[in-house]
Amino acid sequence: MPELNSWSDLLGKEYQKTYFQLLKNSLNTFFSNHNTKVFPSEDEVFNAFKLCDFNQVKVVILGQDPYPTKGHAHGLSFSVKEHVKPLPKSLNNIFKALSNDLQQAPPVNGDLTYWARQGVLLLNAVLTVEEGKPDSHKGIGWEQFTNAVIQNLSNEKQHLVFLLWGAKAQAKRDFIDHSKHLVLEAVHPSPLSAYRGFYDCKHFSKTNDYLRKNHIPTIKW
Repeated sequence: MPELNSWSDLLGKEYQKTYFQLLKNSLNTFFSNHNTKVFPSEDEVFNAFKLCDFNQVKVVILGQDPYPTKGHAHGLSFSVKEHVKPLPKSLNNIFKALSNDLQQAPPVNGDLTYWARQGVLLLNAVLTVEEGKPDSHKGIGWEQFTNAVIQNLSNEKQHLVFLLWGAKAQAKRDFIDHSKHLVLEAVHPSPLSAYRGFYDCKHFSKTNDYLRKNHIPTIKW
């Protein structure tokens, strides 16, 4: 497993646990099987942590699992690689909500690395997926790992903002101490549900209002 610098204390404890050793064995099998493709690529699986310093985390946006389409996933929830056109519908809807909220033009592409570098942890509940098979790596150990990440962030930090979009993300609310963090919930940005209030949730301005109130630099969405 990679050394993740600022995250090493937190994640190192998980790496030693039996469930993670089993998860690692499963991943080695998946990535060495040339009959199936797994996304994101092996060196991008932990990008959420590589691109967002533990000491700088301000916001956590929880996704479900990576895009199962070749060339899309690169280890950040909802984000796609810079060249991807058209954007996935969920990401397009996130940008619509952002534009509605802040009255600004949407980002020029779907790569959200610049959010991560500002302290937005773009974390999927499950960090890998088989091509064309959403949820195919559910139950292999990732959920236990990401639950531990969320709980540790909640315990170790103050004044984080957690954006929980959809029922699967909201199922993790119990790992968060609501007395010292802001938890914002909305329906998932998928076209199946976004029309039920996502476009007007104003989570981006609410996030920055909370950060400002707590004397924390805001996010340039």
